[in-house]
Amino acid sequence: MPEKILAEIFGLEKEMKDVQKPVVAAVLIVAVFAFFFAAPTAAHAGAAGPQETAKSHDGQHDFDFEIGTWKIHLKRLLHPLTGSTTWTEFDGTTVTRKLWNSRANIEQFETTSSTNHIEGLTLRLYNPASHQWSIYWATSKDGILGIPTIGEFKNGQGEFYDQEPINGRVIMVRFIWSQITPTSAHFEQSFSDDGGKTWEVNWITDQTRVSEQEFKAASESSTPKLAPQSTPATDHQHDFDFEFGSWKAHLKRLLHPLSGSESWVDYDGTSVVSKLWNGRANFGELSVDGPSGHIQGITLRLYNPQSHQWRLYWANSKDAILQVPTIGQFDSARGEFFDQEDFQGKSIFVRFVFSDVTPTSFRTEQAFSADGSKNWEPNWTATFTRTKE
Repeated sequence: MPEKILAEIFGLEKEMKDVQKPVVAAVLIVAVFAFFFAAPTAAHAGAAGPQETAKSHDGQHDFDFEIGTWKIHLKRLLHPLTGSTTWTEFDGTTVTRKLWNSRANIEQFETTSSTNHIEGLTLRLYNPASHQWSIYWATSKDGILGIPTIGEFKNGQGEFYDQEPINGRVIMVRFIWSQITPTSAHFEQSFSDDGGKTWEVNWITDQTRVSEQEFKAASESSTPKLAPQSTPATDHQHDFDFEFGSWKAHLKRLLHPLSGSESWVDYDGTSVVSKLWNGRANFGELSVDGPSGHIQGITLRLYNPQSHQWRLYWANSKDAILQVPTIGQFDSARGEFFDQEDFQGKSIFVRFVFSDVTPTSFRTEQAFSADGSKNWEPNWTATFTRTKE
């Protein structure tokens, strides 16, 4: 979250905590954001596969082929690592939007079978230091981003790996992107329970590029409609409806939190927030400038229909590392979100607040507590004013 912005600005190196990822869902999709923001960019109608030239050897353009709108056909093995050979098939759509000039992207994914519907999203972040991509996945069932699958492209094929628990055992997970053309691509997920000696494929996706008009017709016919505003007070899926759109941002940050400092600096810029899953998720992009330089970040907010809470994830373009989520909800037009993390070698609580919400403006404040939440010191405040679309 914004606390990670602070870490970047203060030059602090903070340990990141992994979040758990639903192993069953690993299909590629989507991508990104934390504070509040991001606008979809135009799809590349004729995007080519990963570039193999020296100019793009660092890999930041590996997923350029994926930008745009697609129809997909999915095959899923019902019971992986059990000897089962029973597969089920889905058809649906996916749309991927470019962020950070191709160094990140977010994808919204919808598929339907005769008995099931999968609504997911993927956030892909490129690390310029390691030249690798981290791929995060979540479904609308619980709104929790999983641990990242990490890897890169070589010779036109992308391979990505992680370890996860399934049925009480830790296994290896592999994603492979292959057969990439300007109008099609192939994806497979596989599991290994013998340390990578053998792999069982359990998820296969073939996608075909379509026009935005074809995509819109297909997605509207299969997308579940958002519940009406008359949902119970305990259902907070509309908490962030106020933020969709474009905003002018004015930020103030405390130079040295938890030190007695009273020196603040200002930043000005923009944010844009777009909805996913018909409002049950959203992503955005923040871009501001100030005395300490340029801050460029993305945020992804996901709603958990079981807990009726939101998870707010943040990453900045400097290291593309997704931070631990700040979790909470709105009550009486005030949103409060909390997490625990390390700051200057000490464990502290972090609080992020949305307040003063109107149709044309709102305010946010981040605060730290080093005494178990007895006292809070604000270190980051921001005011947002809506701009004309």
